[in-house]
Amino acid sequence: MRFSRAFIPTLRETPSDAEAISHKLLLRAGFVRQLAAGLYIFLPLGWRVMEKINNIIREEMNRIGAQEIFMTVLHPAEIWQKTGRWYEIGDEMFRLKDRTGRDMCLGMTHEEIMTWLASREIRSYRDLPQVWYQIQTKLRDEARPKSGIMRTREFIMKDSYSFDRDEEGLEKNYQLHIQAYQRIFTRCGLRFYQVESDPGMMGGATAHEFMAPSPAGEDDVALCDNCGYSANVELAKSVSKRIDAKDWSFEEVHTPDKRTVPEVSEFLGISPVYFIKSLLYIADGKPVLVLVRGDQDIQERKLERIIGPFRPAHKDEIEEMLGVEAGFIGPHGHDDLRIVADETLKEGCYISGANKKDYHVKGIRPGEHFKAQWEDLHIAKQGDGCPKCGSPLRIERVIEIGNIFKLGTKYSEPLEATYLDAEGKERPIIMGSYGIGPARVAAAAVEQNHDEDGIIWPITIAPFTVLVLPLNVKDEKTRDVAEDIYNELTSRGIDVLIDDRQERAGVKFKDADLIGIPLQVIVGERGLRENRVEIKERKTKERVNVELSEAVKYVINKIESMKKELQPAS
Repeated sequence: MRFSRAFIPTLRETPSDAEAISHKLLLRAGFVRQLAAGLYIFLPLGWRVMEKINNIIREEMNRIGAQEIFMTVLHPAEIWQKTGRWYEIGDEMFRLKDRTGRDMCLGMTHEEIMTWLASREIRSYRDLPQVWYQIQTKLRDEARPKSGIMRTREFIMKDSYSFDRDEEGLEKNYQLHIQAYQRIFTRCGLRFYQVESDPGMMGGATAHEFMAPSPAGEDDVALCDNCGYSANVELAKSVSKRIDAKDWSFEEVHTPDKRTVPEVSEFLGISPVYFIKSLLYIADGKPVLVLVRGDQDIQERKLERIIGPFRPAHKDEIEEMLGVEAGFIGPHGHDDLRIVADETLKEGCYISGANKKDYHVKGIRPGEHFKAQWEDLHIAKQGDGCPKCGSPLRIERVIEIGNIFKLGTKYSEPLEATYLDAEGKERPIIMGSYGIGPARVAAAAVEQNHDEDGIIWPITIAPFTVLVLPLNVKDEKTRDVAEDIYNELTSRGIDVLIDDRQERAGVKFKDADLIGIPLQVIVGERGLRENRVEIKERKTKERVNVELSEAVKYVINKIESMKKELQPAS
């Protein structure tokens, strides 16, 4: 490809609305353009990156025996209604009616449609197992699209689905996908973690996410460097730091206009760890009092798994149900109220609201002054103990790049996807679902591989592998040597971009570093006087002067070496 004919609209200034590094650099380097909030056009360079990622995904999915198909984006509502998700999913789903008035939606995922197909095509245990996948456009009416191509309303996704006779078969396909994902992300040049996660709206019993560490991420994971424990903070367990036991008597303390734990803690001069936060929620139309230690916060996804969908009680509801203002609720004196408390509070002596305005109570003892349903509710924090080995946890910001779910029969039962076993008995198909976001992979690669000059693409997903850079195309020898190197590398099957523009060397160097092609072959008059060209590695900035006759061989060997670094262990 010739730069002079290519569409590579680089920008010198960073767009004012871009925040994430990947968003800024992909715009500046001419990889994407924004059409509207959450809607992006992939320009030629950007689409080449996406195709490289998709090809790696295809190779590794095919390697585990998965078969590629292509589903529709437009779905009839009745299939989603049968699983209940038509009613469970809110405004994120794009809904419409066709010309006959039939309810339709735009697919945000394809569990229902894949299961519908399986219900009509799979008949016998002899037809199983099956693994089908697609790389397809999805649409989600994202409330707050941001971070460029990481959080959008229209996106491309690889989603695969396994169909098995039993849990043993599901486990085998689950492990095969783990292996495939590890190979995919390694080949794409990413650092990543595999962590336990919440199945969420997908359902099922078990789920894992693949997370690329980056400050631009929207998730946090808890990690133990000692034993390898890893989990999304949405479900991560942790052992809170133990506190010294107090032996306070049960007594009311006047705390005028002091409602929050920080306010009362400062007023009494007592650490927040000795307080109980008492929060009233409404779940299924009924009140639930939720308790957590004063220095901790409630992880709402954990709470939702225990009490179902919920909302905070309004101030007037609190007064009506408990007879006290918000800020002065205590866990005692509520015999008919469901109380769910964090396990950290099982032992000790605490302070909480007195169920009376402007008063708190010192000396509250769990088991003596209140009974509760004990659960893991708190958010794991940096320095908490690992639930497996007790070592300190660390919390890291991450980008979700892939996820895998054991769905079981969540979709096969309502959609009647069954098979006949060896005895002729009808059984539901056991399913798994597995997703990867190629655009998230690209964004994570930029977040992890950049410097002050621009992008540093991993060689396996770079839009081009080599950039041939003649410094003065008006000089006949410079131009001819550059063309010879370009043609020779291209004939060897290497993706090469030649910067044949009549631009100053400084402009070419800036664009080269901004775009981030891994290897630059710099052809200049000074070097050619000694029959040499300069080869620069974008990542290390290392420059090597090479004999002209050895230049192509050197570049090919360097490419092989760089690719080998990203080759997964077999």
